[in-house]
Amino acid sequence: MPPSPPVSVTHAGRRTFLKWHRARRRSGDPVFTGRRILEGMALGASVEVDLVLHADDGFAVLHDLTLDRETTGAGPVRAAHAADLRTLRIRDDAGAPTADPVMLLEDLAALLAGTGLHPDALLQLDYKEHNPPLTPEAVATFAGALGATAFHVILSSGDAEAVRLLAAATPGIRVGYDPCHDGAIERLRATRDYPAFVADALATLPAEMIYLDHGLVLFAADDGFDLTAAFHAAGRRVDAYTLKRADTAGLAAARRLLALAVDQITTDDPEGLKAALDR
Repeated sequence: MPPSPPVSVTHAGRRTFLKWHRARRRSGDPVFTGRRILEGMALGASVEVDLVLHADDGFAVLHDLTLDRETTGAGPVRAAHAADLRTLRIRDDAGAPTADPVMLLEDLAALLAGTGLHPDALLQLDYKEHNPPLTPEAVATFAGALGATAFHVILSSGDAEAVRLLAAATPGIRVGYDPCHDGAIERLRATRDYPAFVADALATLPAEMIYLDHGLVLFAADDGFDLTAAFHAAGRRVDAYTLKRADTAGLAAARRLLALAVDQITTDDPEGLKAALDR
């Protein structure tokens, strides 16, 4: 019997999704490729891609604020125009150009609109909050690009105001929030005031999914506080990010996160991690 696809694992009767970080199915996959995004969405996976503002007040499907590492281009993404971005190619982990083009949000939405998506499929758009403030033009571009595909999309960021603006303009989109930015982890490790951290996150944005650094989740657990249970008590789901490898350390962390009942684990190697956990 062939192994089940790397979408989720079940622990103690509870299903936990394995999110495809930067649209990677397995370790070594190039990031943000259309073929992997479609594959994951057809399987019913949770797939994450990042968004960065470009010069035309739209969004490129990239993580870095500069083009040099991820693409065949150079310089700030914010200075690059849409037409120029579409001529670039994604680089693999070794830095070699691939055949995969850099996509804009419009290209990604068109890709999804042309295929049958699994009912459970969820595409996370992670807006990189250290970009300049959103303009009305950028908000309109975002909403116009997604259209009917918004039902399968959850928007996340550490920038709560950006999420509010974009979500308000995009009917049907789901909302997530990452409270682990701007020194929040360092402050919490110092104060250990976990209830205040949870209360602040809940008050900042009415998000259905809370994205937490997995090291913080485990640190709090070692300190006797269950962050996952606290957010569950408020009706939120929890994603713990990011397990980079399915090695001994990654597997041990995943098992602890499963025991803490997280709803989703973000990983760069969903296939490897699932195989290891299933064993």
